[in-house]
Amino acid sequence: MVHFIVRRILQTIPVLFGVIVITFILMYLVPGDPVVSMVGERYDEETIHKLRKELHLDDSLPMQFVHYVSNVLRGDFGKSFVTGGPVSEELLIKLPNTLILAVASMIIAIITGLTMGIVSSLRPQSILDKITMLFALAGISVPVFWVGLMLVLFIGVFLQWLPPTGFGGIEYIILPAITLGLRSAAYLARLTRATMLDVLNQDYIRTARMKMLPEWKVILKHGFPNILIPIITVIGTDFGSYLSGAVLTESIFGWPGIGRYALEAILKRDFPVIQGTVLFMALMFILANLIVDIFYGIVDPRIRIEGKNG
Repeated sequence: MVHFIVRRILQTIPVLFGVIVITFILMYLVPGDPVVSMVGERYDEETIHKLRKELHLDDSLPMQFVHYVSNVLRGDFGKSFVTGGPVSEELLIKLPNTLILAVASMIIAIITGLTMGIVSSLRPQSILDKITMLFALAGISVPVFWVGLMLVLFIGVFLQWLPPTGFGGIEYIILPAITLGLRSAAYLARLTRATMLDVLNQDYIRTARMKMLPEWKVILKHGFPNILIPIITVIGTDFGSYLSGAVLTESIFGWPGIGRYALEAILKRDFPVIQGTVLFMALMFILANLIVDIFYGIVDPRIRIEGKNG
């Protein structure tokens, strides 16, 4: 298992290096002088010259990249043009809020999606199955921002059951968590139903039923463990995207997370923050996928053996 984990960690290094290269190149996609384009008319010539020196823009391109990688490895993403604070510290302040929203959304998605999928697989082609799959189809098809706006309008404004925006107690997290977790729940429901139907037709399930085991035991002990690989894939990928910052959801509900922080930086042309959040989001996504790979090895030993032999 240790060999498998080390192998997976080593495989993420080229991906991480590629992300660092891309975020470094972002500065040079700005037409003209990067500093002037980023700060506009907000600073005088002396300040612009100082910024160029801080960003090492007067050095050769290879040396600029070396400085950038060195700073990134130290966790230094530069300073915000707007607040003047270190980007890494501001990201760490926003991260717990995004993490809270991500965990709440994923809990809703897992409970709702798996329950709907398993129930539908036990009653295929029934009215309940058709209603469930219709809901899942709608959840996948409807844009996230539309769902968020409708929840704000009807639940928050018209009915006033929950606060439409803001940050505070648990009542503030319900609407954004539902909005963010809806699509994952819908996809998990469809995936769980399809994989469970396939598993329930296997010989070992028939054997378990012939032994007169309770149906719940057949499903949970013999059926459910064999659908975990695709389920873990979806959960891990979606959770990684949640941690990367749900820009639309956080902006609609005024949630002070990484996604909203990134959007505000784009609107204010705060380039160090843009560069830092892009890199940070990519790191979160890579980390989530690494954890998924490790869970693969825990759930299915064959993957560990294949990885060791490969």
